[in-house]
Amino acid sequence: MTEPICKDAVVRIAPTHRFQWEPAQNAHVLLYPEGMVKLNPSASEILKHCDGSRTVSQIIADLKAQFPDADLEAEVMQFLNTAHERGWIKTV
Repeated sequence: MTEPICKDAVVRIAPTHRFQWEPAQNAHVLLYPEGMVKLNPSASEILKHCDGSRTVSQIIADLKAQFPDADLEAEVMQFLNTAHERGWIKTV
């Protein structure tokens, strides 16, 4: 099990993975050598911000600005930790 991601960590999509819109799936997907993950809209919005230039705190702030009525911090942290454990994202 990996260490939980802290809020001052900078995260990016793993170099072995590619995040893209897939018209055939009508959704964003995460492609990797062993396959593909079809992402739900929430996961897609979070991963759009994992570009290697923002801390987890900045990602949460950006998402709060985008969705001001949502209480999303805990869900974002949970998703980022799960994505990190699965190797979808890496810390910079």
